[in-house]
Amino acid sequence: MTALLEVEDLKVAYGKIEAVKGITFKVEAGQVVTLIGTNGAGKTTTLRTLSGLLKPIGGQIKFNGRSLKRIPAHQIVSLGLAHSPEGRHIFPRMTIEDNLRLGAFLRKDKDGIEKDIQRAYDLFPILGERRKQAAGTLSGGEQQMLAMGRALMSQPKLLMLDEPSMGLSPIMMQKIMSTIAELKAQGTTILLVEQNAQAALSLADQGHVMEIGRIVLSGTGQDLLHDESVRKAYLGED
Repeated sequence: MTALLEVEDLKVAYGKIEAVKGITFKVEAGQVVTLIGTNGAGKTTTLRTLSGLLKPIGGQIKFNGRSLKRIPAHQIVSLGLAHSPEGRHIFPRMTIEDNLRLGAFLRKDKDGIEKDIQRAYDLFPILGERRKQAAGTLSGGEQQMLAMGRALMSQPKLLMLDEPSMGLSPIMMQKIMSTIAELKAQGTTILLVEQNAQAALSLADQGHVMEIGRIVLSGTGQDLLHDESVRKAYLGED
């Protein structure tokens, strides 16, 4: 059976600097797959390339059996690949509800949109309580919830989350991670980039360790959690 996402020998460059140096991995439907690594490893660049924001200089990306070569970013969203970016990128002057509706801009099914807005409020009750507030009045963690809710509004087959816990308090980080676990339990396929390796690997079916644009280690989330080199480099253990 074909994987939902297949990445083969992907190479991405900024000018003459190669940021991603030929990585290969796949994501099966229903899986949570995580990319971990230090800053500059190429994780965010990989996600931005998958969502069509950057163009690769080599390799193949196939989504649902279809090559994404030459497909613009807005069409990639319509195919079912949604990206909740690092830094959240919400619209601060618009209300929470209008931010969510923007995530459904390609959809025409009004009833389905209303149902998914309610689903976002069920996942993140604080958003429902403040739905008419300007999104810029939310805390960092609440803005992250909004960014995730907005990405889910496109009804993605694959949800890409880039650093969802970055800059959050431990309590808020725990909330975000438990929501990702809930989405996994509901069958959502997720590609997760996360600096908190412990949290990411605990959730992941498969994990890949990236260093300077390459995947240097792959395995199940549990295998990598217990790998000595991973524990030393990413979990802060001696």
